[in-house]
Amino acid sequence: VVKTAAIWDEVEFERLEEGAGAIMAALDRPVGPGRFEGVEEVFKRIVLGSARVKAEVVSADEREGGLRNLLNFGHSIGHAYEAILTPEILHGEAVAVGMVKEAELARFLGVLEPGAVARLTKAIESYGLPTSLDSKLITRLTGKKCPVDDLLGRMAVDKKNAGSQKKIVLLSAIGKCHEPQATKVQDKNIRIILSPSIMVKPGVPKGLKAVCRPPGSKSISNRVLLLAALGAGECRITNLLHSDDTQFMLTAIAKLGGATYRWEDEGRVLVLNGNGGALKACKDDIYIGNAGTASRFLTTAVTLAQSTKDASHTVLTGNARMQERPQGPLVDALRSNGVSIDYLGKEGSQSLPLGIAAAGGFEGGDIELTAKVSSQYVSSILMCAPYAKKPVTLRLVGGKVISQLYIDMTIAMMATFGVHVTRSKMEANVYHVPKQQYRNPAAYEVESDASSATYPLAMAAITGTTCTVPNIGSASLQGDARFAVDVLRRMGCEVQQTESSTTVTGPAIGELQAVKEIDMEPMTDAFLTASVLAAVAKPAKGAATTRIVGIANQRQKECNRIQAMRVELAKFGVTCRELEDGIEIDGLGMELRQTSEAIHCYDDHRVAMSFAVLASVAPKSALIDERECTGKTSPGWWDVQHQTFGVDMEGVEPTKAHTNGMTNNGINGAHNKGEVKKSIFIIGMRGAGKTTTGGWAAKILGWPLVDMDTELERTVGMTIPEMLKDNDWDGFRSKELNLLRTIMREKPTGYVFATGGGIVETPEARKLLKEWTQDGMVLHVTREISLVMEFLNRDKTRPAYVEDMMGVYLRRKPWFEDISNLHFHSQTVDPSQIIAGWSSPLDDFERFLWTMTGKSSAMRKIRGKKHSFFVSLTSPRINDIVDIVPEVTVGVDAVELRADLLVDPKTEDGLPSPEFLIDQVAMLRANTTLPLIFTLRTVSQGGRWPDADVKDGLTLYRVALRMGFDFADLELTAPKELKDFVLSHRKMCTIIASHHDPKGTLSWANGAEDWVPHFDAARAYGDIVKLIGLARSPDDNDDLKVFRKQFKRDHPELPFIGLNMGDAGKMSRVTNGFMTPVSHPAMPVKAAPGQLAAADIRRVLGLVGEIEPKKFCIFGTPVQHSRSPALHNKLFELTGLPHHYGLFETDNAKDAVEIIRAPDFGGASVTIPLKLNVMPLLDAIDPAAATIGAVNTIVPSTDSASGKVTLTGYNTDWQGMVLALRNAGASPSTTTPEAAMVIGGGGTARAALYALHSMGYSPLYLVGRNKTKLSALIENFDPSYNITLLSSEAEAAAAMPTLATLPRVAIGTIPGDSPIDPTLREILCQIFSMTEGKELGETVLLEMAYKPSVTSLMQLAGNSGWKTVAGLEALVGQGIHQFRLWTDIVPLYGVCKDAVMGASST
Repeated sequence: VVKTAAIWDEVEFERLEEGAGAIMAALDRPVGPGRFEGVEEVFKRIVLGSARVKAEVVSADEREGGLRNLLNFGHSIGHAYEAILTPEILHGEAVAVGMVKEAELARFLGVLEPGAVARLTKAIESYGLPTSLDSKLITRLTGKKCPVDDLLGRMAVDKKNAGSQKKIVLLSAIGKCHEPQATKVQDKNIRIILSPSIMVKPGVPKGLKAVCRPPGSKSISNRVLLLAALGAGECRITNLLHSDDTQFMLTAIAKLGGATYRWEDEGRVLVLNGNGGALKACKDDIYIGNAGTASRFLTTAVTLAQSTKDASHTVLTGNARMQERPQGPLVDALRSNGVSIDYLGKEGSQSLPLGIAAAGGFEGGDIELTAKVSSQYVSSILMCAPYAKKPVTLRLVGGKVISQLYIDMTIAMMATFGVHVTRSKMEANVYHVPKQQYRNPAAYEVESDASSATYPLAMAAITGTTCTVPNIGSASLQGDARFAVDVLRRMGCEVQQTESSTTVTGPAIGELQAVKEIDMEPMTDAFLTASVLAAVAKPAKGAATTRIVGIANQRQKECNRIQAMRVELAKFGVTCRELEDGIEIDGLGMELRQTSEAIHCYDDHRVAMSFAVLASVAPKSALIDERECTGKTSPGWWDVQHQTFGVDMEGVEPTKAHTNGMTNNGINGAHNKGEVKKSIFIIGMRGAGKTTTGGWAAKILGWPLVDMDTELERTVGMTIPEMLKDNDWDGFRSKELNLLRTIMREKPTGYVFATGGGIVETPEARKLLKEWTQDGMVLHVTREISLVMEFLNRDKTRPAYVEDMMGVYLRRKPWFEDISNLHFHSQTVDPSQIIAGWSSPLDDFERFLWTMTGKSSAMRKIRGKKHSFFVSLTSPRINDIVDIVPEVTVGVDAVELRADLLVDPKTEDGLPSPEFLIDQVAMLRANTTLPLIFTLRTVSQGGRWPDADVKDGLTLYRVALRMGFDFADLELTAPKELKDFVLSHRKMCTIIASHHDPKGTLSWANGAEDWVPHFDAARAYGDIVKLIGLARSPDDNDDLKVFRKQFKRDHPELPFIGLNMGDAGKMSRVTNGFMTPVSHPAMPVKAAPGQLAAADIRRVLGLVGEIEPKKFCIFGTPVQHSRSPALHNKLFELTGLPHHYGLFETDNAKDAVEIIRAPDFGGASVTIPLKLNVMPLLDAIDPAAATIGAVNTIVPSTDSASGKVTLTGYNTDWQGMVLALRNAGASPSTTTPEAAMVIGGGGTARAALYALHSMGYSPLYLVGRNKTKLSALIENFDPSYNITLLSSEAEAAAAMPTLATLPRVAIGTIPGDSPIDPTLREILCQIFSMTEGKELGETVLLEMAYKPSVTSLMQLAGNSGWKTVAGLEALVGQGIHQFRLWTDIVPLYGVCKDAVMGASST
């Protein structure tokens, strides 16, 4: 109802606003007759009004041209919230939050006034609906998080949305939409509105002349609301600040019955009708969030209330910070004047919550109040004093009065409302207030907020541009209006100020001057703005220190602001010193340090806006947490900075502090510093593979690859040999260095740069690259040095080395290692030893890059499982177990490399050297797709590494962290030096804090009192805590179980591995659950006594009912000869799962409903003729299946919180094709496009096109005879697929004029048991003949027809030298992927192939 009025009819919206109180009061009555007595007409009018709007919209858009989309206001974002928060949060509640977010988006885009957003928010709140994820209704019902990527992903599922744009209904006013349809909005803008944090990028347009009208003054807005509510009659208030603070004040006034109100002129005018001070006690708590001003004003105002039959007192409360801010002096003054007020918080608290008795007014007479903490106490009593039982004489005691100008403001405003306060001429700081009623003026315009105006004026000052604030000048009521004259002019700005306007022009960037001392007592809130300007004051011959005093009260604001500025400015390298009543700041000019940490805002709007100003001139982008805290006074601040000043910004997920000072993403305790977006530099010797890995990185990240040697030739206009024709190496290195500086400055994000091998020869280049590693990536690429030397002897494209090549390598090696923070070693691997179809050098590098750029989901994925495992590799050399790695890793979630057990044949004691470890890690990476755990177990902890060898141990940890391990085990007993190194160099690595007790000296009994100190020590720095004891009897397992239960209750988000070694401890391994260490029968030795195989643990869990048996089957007809049961039942047996796979023959999809909705349904395969018909029966369709238009796999998933089961349809046919092609050696180049073709135009052809596109082939040729049918098929695919239709020999010849356009790979999807159509055969003969004798490498045809074993198409391709692959290979692949989707276990390819092929001839 609120939605339809908001998009279509402002009059209806006003009725909603007016009727909220009556309707909500009716809902509070008991259910039954008479509940809605007196409000029937209101209900009827509102509901019918909503129905009328819907009818009008639908009638006006009979052909569904887009107007109906307006009815989806709030749904685009709301549905995404609902998908995550269901079932705890209802549809309407999610859409309510979505409406507010979409209104905020319209405001950010400049199409909706801030007042309209506030008005909408207030209306939604008035009907008891949530308006943000922080609304109590939501936080009370669910603790679920809504990651932005997840929200955008769920929005993308909507068929109306595509790519990086979403269709969203934008309001332009209450009752009016921006367009007569949903508007396409970029993800980037949506992300800003949805994200809790914001990345502000430096830079504004040169010569900018901005005009900025800040929102109404918070101080004046809060005062005028209270005065008008206490006054009698109607008052039309304009330019009211629409913010959290004023919304809390308005809501409180309404709850207390102080006034009725309505909005006019599209929310620009608040018409408030005061009840002359007739307030009523409220039975519900009055919550004022973080609104400090409102809390002080309302504390006194609530004392004026009369008791009712429902309430004799009112509770005033706020958020956590408001429950710290002092109220004591004000409460003491009111208590001494006859009011009963109780502190309801923790013992000793003098803050909210307060229980305030309904006194009908305080006594009056003489009141003493200390005013050295806050002038708001003074204003609070002054404004309510006319309604005291006697005239009031207010005496301010305790020393100097803080913020006298705010007291003067209050007195001036009281006079406007008819009450004149007299200041004593005989005594200092004494005020006389008469007893009388306020008379509301007909109209009141709120002056713009002078404190908020300091930020746009500071933007001009710091960026050397001009800004005019047209409605604040020298005649202002506000002390902060003097900021431009008293501060900015002294810092070197040109200031022009009239009575009603202020214009500031800043000096050139970097030319702001320090000011020896500024007394900011008249404008204390503006000191934060002055502080960030002082931070960039130009260091001169004198001092560059600015001293700000008179701001002691700023320690008692939303946070300790003086301390906050010191701490946060330090992140930019700025030195500050706190004073008793101020701060000293040493200016750095434009030499600010790039901050690698987020700016913490302490939920303080002024901290956020001040650092947004500083970020506009920071050396690089600055991340500011708590984006929404600016809503307190300037909800549109980010809109202003973006629209008015042209500052670029992006939304970012927040970070939060970890106990060890590192950052933590707050999800399952997993460390995550956020995605790396800075450009990547790849260094290494020529021939090491920089260009190859650069091409991979570019493909994986979607960033352009720039070869710096090629770029240097382009920019200089000559080849490198030409540059060196006179052996001018110094000149060449100088050009190379200049290019490095240029690209670092101009292309700091989103590029991959492959450097020349000799760039490290220049000291300045080394310095620049090492600095880059502070928050970016410098990747050192290596391969076996003998292969590098062999390449260098052959390569004639670059000048020959003038000295011994090995000598060059040995000189450069320490430089490469010193200036890089990542290392990728490309191991030479026998292709026959690689996991078939699952691992390739590109995959190896991709996993490495995902981990190092923060995009790996390894930890999140493991935490999402009920049972997870890692296998410990205990071999002296990885090379010795390469052939069994696929087998021993089936059914586990990570692989632990026990580096302490490696045996280096080249070292005297056999302990691994860094070079040996690098080779072993590279070999392991090339042979597994799983996350890796690095462990260096010391002798005292049950391992082999000497406890005393800290130096070499640290070196090995350095290698591991640089090579991209997902996890690192760090022992509690490790020396501080080692711990500090690992924690400061961890990058994206998750730390397992471990302690082992191999001798069994610690007991889990008596509440695990022996283990608790170790547990506390481990959680102080570990993302995961791992405690391993020794069991001598089953009782030890029971004691551990008791501790685990207690741990989960006290630390529900901290991952914990706890188990006992020894035969008696085996059951603890079964019950551990999270990341249980396991062995495998094929491994030469177990890592610890009592270790079990993952399959054995699953069998026990199945027997005791911890893993419920599930039923799987295949639907379709005919299915009697399907090999799927043989395949999947064999895999269930091998992995220890208690499930069963059967057959269900039917040609009617509805017959399957009862099975797929059964509680024991585990999953299903779908074959003809049901691949299309089953789709409407499912809850969701995977994007690949949606594109292909067919489902062959059904996967149930259960929401852990709600228990709701979602059935999702997948298509694994395309994945089977990819697997079969990769097994056959098909792998497109990452640097040059390679073509591929699909033969046929049926449903399988769609999967084939999808498969080839996913592999990176382009262009794709669709070859067939029926041009109309094939054209219709192509229309289903995005233009990025680059599909060309070939239905004649002429078209084929025209499409393939060059070697690069000839296909290297083909997939046949035509029937195999009948002759090829003659026309199609001629086209194919021509294409195949065109590839003969060409240097295309191995060409591969995948024939999707299963019978006969050699089809006509295979013969045709084979005659032209093509390698052919039978379709049964793809069948194996799709079955493997089905099992993976159901169980998250990747089975052995050979086992699957035997199960499928074993009886294929029968």
